[in-house]
Amino acid sequence: MRLPPFVVSHTEEVLREILRFTGPADVVLSRYFRENPKLGGRERGAVAEAVYAVLRNKLMYASFAESGVGPAMRRQALLGLGETVGADAIGGLSEEEAAWLKRIAQIDRTTLPLGLQLNLPPWLQERLTQQLGEAQLLALTGALNRQAPLDLRVNALKAKREPVLAELTAAGIVCEATPFSPLGIRIRRKPALQNMPLFQDGAIEVQDEGSQLLAQITGAKRGELVIDFCAGAGGKTLALGAAMRNTGRLYALDVSEKRLAKLKPRLARSGLSNVHPVVIAHENDTKVKRMAGKADRVLVDAPCSGLGTLRRNPDMKWRQTPESVIELNAKQQAILASAARLVKPGGRLVYATCSLLEEENEAIAAQFIAANPAFRLVPMQQILEEQKIALEMGDYLKLLPQVHETDGFFSAVFERSA
Repeated sequence: MRLPPFVVSHTEEVLREILRFTGPADVVLSRYFRENPKLGGRERGAVAEAVYAVLRNKLMYASFAESGVGPAMRRQALLGLGETVGADAIGGLSEEEAAWLKRIAQIDRTTLPLGLQLNLPPWLQERLTQQLGEAQLLALTGALNRQAPLDLRVNALKAKREPVLAELTAAGIVCEATPFSPLGIRIRRKPALQNMPLFQDGAIEVQDEGSQLLAQITGAKRGELVIDFCAGAGGKTLALGAAMRNTGRLYALDVSEKRLAKLKPRLARSGLSNVHPVVIAHENDTKVKRMAGKADRVLVDAPCSGLGTLRRNPDMKWRQTPESVIELNAKQQAILASAARLVKPGGRLVYATCSLLEEENEAIAAQFIAANPAFRLVPMQQILEEQKIALEMGDYLKLLPQVHETDGFFSAVFERSA
């Protein structure tokens, strides 16, 4: 069944705004759909997927769009729709447009220049080539340019993974256990989870397997005082609270009241009562200073470039710049230094990002160790063995989508001398 012709014009219109990169693509899309409520679910899905295809393949599509007929933005929209729903499903195409899309589909993309295959801004291509080499970077970008599966975390307070897998399968959802997280379930196609009793009752939460592993690496135990320093909407907070079996005290700190507000309905579903959300003005807020030297575990999921999440947020690679990364580095150092003050003797500090860049990852960890002799780096392999996670790592956790099928994540664990 063909999509109505107006889907192309809606895709064109929202693309025009998103490609200005004045804000996150998902926020722009959400607002556009609110302003156009007559678009049905199928049409909204087609527009969104086409937009994300254009963001993933921006350089390649810009090159393809130099041929063809009609306005350039319409050609971009057609390329996105052709990639995601197929040319035959697009209503309202002219004969020339249909023939052009057919020719484009026959191009062997592996024969294109490297820059078009990678689809990265030049500065980022240069940095990642230095880190990984061309062959590894091609494999990485190939994975980053594919749509991510949907990962769920089973809430251990309310359910076990095997029965949840069975219930999802019985509902006709194709799913499997994640290979590394003992609580993870992977779904290839995205069902309407909000309507499922499992979701409504808090037995499952949406959370990438890599993010689940960060919560496990933190190693929060029953009765401890644990701080999620940059809690955001609280995905890791909920995982930490469940690991603590709803005992002890778990503080969810964030500078954004709006982000923390998103935690409240999730918290209500989860059954947790040991979580205390706290809005702070900055990393040196007096509320933070009052907890100095008291925490058994502090997790710092630091503000970062987000370049490890390009499967879900492909606009990030076009919105970040070398200058924005430098600003983030200063913020990462300041937040980590402040969070370190909260850790009691013998306690652990976990630094994490969803970035692929060494300057946000290994470089920040090395600078922290050099400036803080009271802390030692705990080898990640030791942590993984403690948590019985079947992964081979060195000093740090480095998850990559082409290797582990997760978002790109980095983590380092530091322990304060007793």
